Amino acid sequence: MLLPDEATEERALVLAAQAGDGAAFAGLVRRHQRRAYAVARAIVLSHDDAEDAVQEGFLHAFRALDRFRPEQAFGAWLHRIVANAALDIARRRKVRDADELPETLASPHRDPAEAAELQERLGAALARLGSRQRAVIVLHDVEGYKHAEIGALLGIPEGTARSDLHHARSQLRRLLSNLRLTP
Repeated sequence: MLLPDEATEERALVLAAQAGDGAAFAGLVRRHQRRAYAVARAIVLSHDDAEDAVQEGFLHAFRALDRFRPEQAFGAWLHRIVANAALDIARRRKVRDADELPETLASPHRDPAEAAELQERLGAALARLGSRQRAVIVLHDVEGYKHAEIGALLGIPEGTARSDLHHARSQLRRLLSNLRLTP
C-alpha cells in the first residue's frame, strides 16, 4: 500500500506517462521493476524467463497505458500484466529444470552444504508443481501477498488461490517428506 504522498507522486507519473512523457514512464518502471521481477520469478523457473516476463509486461503496460484509469492502483494493474506474461512464458516453454531459489528461502544458520542441498531439493520439488501452484506458494509464502492479492494478480478467484496454496503445500510436504532439517 502506498502512502498518500507516494500515491500522489505515482498518479502524477501515470498522468504524465499517459500524456507521452517517456521519462515519467521510466520513473514508473524504476518504481515497480523489483516487485514486478518478484512476481514473474514466482511463476517461472529461471531468471531469464522472469526478466523476459518483466520486459513483456512493461511493454504491454506501455502500450495499454491509455486504457489505465489513474484512480486504480498502478502497481496492482502492472503486476497482473507481468503475472500474465510470466504465465504465458511458463505455458510456452513448459520449463521443468529447477533453477536456484532466492536466498530468502535458505536459513542463514545452516551449514552451507546442507543449505545448498535444501535449496536444490526445494527447487526440484517446486519445479514439480504446476506453474500456477508454484506462483501461488511463492507469492504467498515468500513474497507475502494475501490470497485476494494473489487472486487479482493471477486472474483467479481468491478461493482458488487458497485451494492452490493448500494443494501446493500438501504436494511439497509429500515430495519433501524424507527431508530431515536440523536447526
